[in-house]
Amino acid sequence: MRCGAVLELADPWVLLLLPLPFLARHLLSPDQLTGGAMRVPDRIGAVLLAGGQGPSASAGAGATRGLLWAVWALLLLAAAGPRDLAPVSALKVTGRDLAIVLDLSGSMVRDDFDLDDRQISRLEAVTTVGADFARRRGGDRVALIVFGSEAYYAAPFTFDVEAVARRIEGATIGISGRATNISDGLGLAIKRMTQSAAASRVVILLSDGINNAGATNPRGVAELAAREGIRVHTIALGPKDLTTAEAGERGVVDAATLQAISEISGGESFRVRTTDDLVAVSEALDRLEATDSDGLAAEVFRDYWFWPAALAAGLGLWLGWRELT
Repeated sequence: MRCGAVLELADPWVLLLLPLPFLARHLLSPDQLTGGAMRVPDRIGAVLLAGGQGPSASAGAGATRGLLWAVWALLLLAAAGPRDLAPVSALKVTGRDLAIVLDLSGSMVRDDFDLDDRQISRLEAVTTVGADFARRRGGDRVALIVFGSEAYYAAPFTFDVEAVARRIEGATIGISGRATNISDGLGLAIKRMTQSAAASRVVILLSDGINNAGATNPRGVAELAAREGIRVHTIALGPKDLTTAEAGERGVVDAATLQAISEISGGESFRVRTTDDLVAVSEALDRLEATDSDGLAAEVFRDYWFWPAALAAGLGLWLGWRELT
């Protein structure tokens, strides 16, 4: 049932109870209406006894009945649930599961990135840009996996990209060990994705080191991803890699292995040496895995029952106060 152009009632049948007091008064026999005595304070008793005396008393009784009817009608209106449709932006749904696999090994503490004319660590650069990337993934089901010596889910698959972004911003080096176990980080993402019915399954793997933990070869894990139809985009982070670093130099990234992972699985590989490179990669991934799609239809109502209920309460209190004065 619609009330005007905007409001509607959730349970309009409640209004059928409006004549109930009238029917009770006129259809019940006098014997049924009589009851036992009620003890009341003297002042209230005097007011009740004076209610049936004289024309002014009759007029006052008529006004009181009118107010009581108004209170009853307002209570029924509140119970009927007046409401309207609230403006809600439809949630875009891409049908994609996207896992962000983030390296939190000890080398991420190195201060060799610049942001806003100040030196920052690799971790700060990644969390700043990565959180912004996650927030732009509206419509994807996003998860966060972190790895060092071990790998674990920091955030399960969810449409709440803001929650995932906050987990990225709160990432801390050392919570998963200080080694670099790329195989387990990628393998954990693939294991969960094999159970997914999503139309598209994508992993974004970021590492700044060399796989030096775990018993599995990263290329073998990439082959498993390819068999499962999971694309892996890789980001090799750090100023130097194995081909440009001096022998024994620490803090270098195995860009060749990360590139092989992406090629085997059908993804793209990116090389990041500066913060600007990291921002460019984030934008490139947005283009590769676009989020434009139709939104889910949803009806969200704003309820207005409080207003007639509050007005009924106010009238009832005023009526009681008037009868006592």
